[in-house]
Amino acid sequence: MNATGNVCRSEDLGGYVLVVVGGEVDLSWSQQVRDAILAALGRCDGVGVELAQVTYIDSSGIAALVEGFQTARGRGRRFGLVAASRQVLAVLQLARLDKVFPLFADVESARAG
Repeated sequence: MNATGNVCRSEDLGGYVLVVVGGEVDLSWSQQVRDAILAALGRCDGVGVELAQVTYIDSSGIAALVEGFQTARGRGRRFGLVAASRQVLAVLQLARLDKVFPLFADVESARAG
């Protein structure tokens, strides 16, 4: 966790990387989230981004997720959003991205999915 309360860490789960994100994902923080997602995609065939502790996300945060999704698809890798918070789901639904991103309730279903 940094001084602003934001979290972005990667957990290697054996062939699958879970990028855990928390706090406010805005312009001041979204680059770190993007970098973590792209680094994870460079290490394994499956990546999940856990968003359960995200309290706010703006367009730059959504852009980081979209870039991760497109990169994964271009490389033939699995990518999904895991346990998205109510705030994240509201933004995804508003932008109709809930129909684009693979959404999973938990990491076990994301790994299986």
